[in-house]
Amino acid sequence: MKNIIYKRIETTEELQQILELQELNLSTSISDQEKKKEGFVTVHHTFEILKLMNNKCAHIIAKSNNRVVGYALCMAKDFKDEIDVLKPMFDNIEDNIRKGIKYIVMGQICIDKSYRKQGVFKSLYSRMKEILKHKYDCIVTEVDSKNERSLGAHLSIGFKILYSYSFNNQDWKILSWNIKEVS
Repeated sequence: MKNIIYKRIETTEELQQILELQELNLSTSISDQEKKKEGFVTVHHTFEILKLMNNKCAHIIAKSNNRVVGYALCMAKDFKDEIDVLKPMFDNIEDNIRKGIKYIVMGQICIDKSYRKQGVFKSLYSRMKEILKHKYDCIVTEVDSKNERSLGAHLSIGFKILYSYSFNNQDWKILSWNIKEVS
């Protein structure tokens, strides 16, 4: 396994590297065959939004040789109106999550192709859980139903399907992972 460090974002350069990795893995940047085999990301964040999200709750990254090779974006509820494609997700979360539950949205997770199948996905979420379990009850995310690789990976580490819905001819699964320590 390659030498990988898991940490929170600290620099503007790390934010830029997230955007570069995101661009390479957008559903609009890869072939249908690659989408099916490797998975994809849907949302294209602006630097400004990414930075504001990070200021509220710093993103979790995987770094190797001083490069971001994976990331898990932290998105507080405060950003529910900032990204149009995510507005229905936040509405559906609020309608379907138990009242009083404190949650953070994992706004997007992505691993560099050369670092996949090495435990980076699981390690990013483990680090996220470790950092956020004292403030939040669960991590919630949304996965395009066509993104079978991502859906399977999330279910394999403990996420449960909270709700399914359709919007703009896309089917979505909202997933939740309880991160509170059981006493």
